Amino acid sequence: MKKVMLSMLLLLSFLFFFHGQAAVPCTTVDAKAAACVGFATGKDAKPSAPCCMGLQQLAQTVKTVDDKKAICRCLKAGAKSLGIQDRFLSKIPQACNIKVGFPVSVNTNCETIH
Repeated sequence: MKKVMLSMLLLLSFLFFFHGQAAVPCTTVDAKAAACVGFATGKDAKPSAPCCMGLQQLAQTVKTVDDKKAICRCLKAGAKSLGIQDRFLSKIPQACNIKVGFPVSVNTNCETIH
């Protein structure tokens, strides 16, 4: 379960464009993103309501570029081991009505996010 949550951190790292102060802790992202794993791995036909709600809530907590980078770093490690697939991952922002402003991918370089 922890690996599932960590992999969702990667997903969320691409979903935020807010600016502010402190980095978002992985535990916060884990809790908000866990419901998205089924869709991001291709097991569910669409992102669930709890998935979208969690991502929207998390988006509201992101304040800085460092927050986005921290989320990305947390997720990178678990994404491949959980089978997160770009073809599903890239559809989540539109499906959940979240504006991202950059490509969503498991291959994104966390250090270039701004």
